[in-house]
Amino acid sequence: MITLKDLASTLGVSVSTVSKALKDSPEISQDTIKRVKEIAKELNYRPNTLALSLKNRQTKTLGVIIPDILNPFFANTLYGIEQQANKLGYNIITCISNESFTKENDSINLLSNGSVDGFILSISQETQAKDDLNHLKDLLRQDVPIVMFDRTSQSIECDKVVIDDFMSTFNAVNMFIEEGRRKIILINTLGDLSVAKLRVLGYKTALEKSSNTNQEPIIINVDNAKDVRGYIKNMCEVHPDVDGVLCIDNKSGLVAVSALNRLNYNIPKDVSIVGFSSEEFSYLSDPVLSTVTQHGEEIGAVAVDMLVDRLTGNKKKPVSTTTVDFTIDHRGTTLKKS
Repeated sequence: MITLKDLASTLGVSVSTVSKALKDSPEISQDTIKRVKEIAKELNYRPNTLALSLKNRQTKTLGVIIPDILNPFFANTLYGIEQQANKLGYNIITCISNESFTKENDSINLLSNGSVDGFILSISQETQAKDDLNHLKDLLRQDVPIVMFDRTSQSIECDKVVIDDFMSTFNAVNMFIEEGRRKIILINTLGDLSVAKLRVLGYKTALEKSSNTNQEPIIINVDNAKDVRGYIKNMCEVHPDVDGVLCIDNKSGLVAVSALNRLNYNIPKDVSIVGFSSEEFSYLSDPVLSTVTQHGEEIGAVAVDMLVDRLTGNKKKPVSTTTVDFTIDHRGTTLKKS
């Protein structure tokens, strides 16, 4: 392996000069910087990242753990994390928990041996169901910083990035009511996840506070988004006058559009549908799905900023929660157009 000392000997300059030139130091002339980099490239010099991390006590690498890479929201958030980390001079190592407590725990054990400086993560469904967060509390006791996004826990004292899940469904229901909808049904495929509880509460509260409807909440809990089609069919048999469907995940909104089309509902004349999704994903339905858009890329970028700020600043400062704005984007499945 070619070392800094080897480069310095070849160039006839000091090791310090070579090191500064490779970092574009203003102390070194542009001619010398160019010459050093040309020789470094010619000799295939690579920095010894392990030695640097031991010297600086930093790996310049962030650990990222997400529950589901096939979920467009998490994929978009990961993209935002990678872009912002790269911009700030950090690498990322990504692990997928696949909604498993064990895989989440194993990923943290794998990366917390000095491989990364801190973690960005969204809790798996099984972890929230078990309510076992000791693996995360152990990280904090070891002074390893964590930034949680989307699925968070109040029992973990760390920085967090979220959207206002309560207001997202509260506003969506009010939009339905402004359209004149009077039988609004919520489809929940997220079980007892923290985000699901807040979205369900927003739905219930909006109905309760509205003076334009006396509807009782109608919540259809579905274990798997793949089963939404059958539940939609049963729903229409029990509630043939349904005129608003609110789906609080990334997939069931698209399935609802397809199912109601097959049942000969005119969308959005007979029924309005709103899902949670990214802009790209919503265009897979006909008509195009109106959505609560979570802006995953921005959430990812903010998470990186918060973690890097804690790594490079005051690690003892109070933890904080940043709320990233959501938008309700009206497309083909709602009457109101933006």
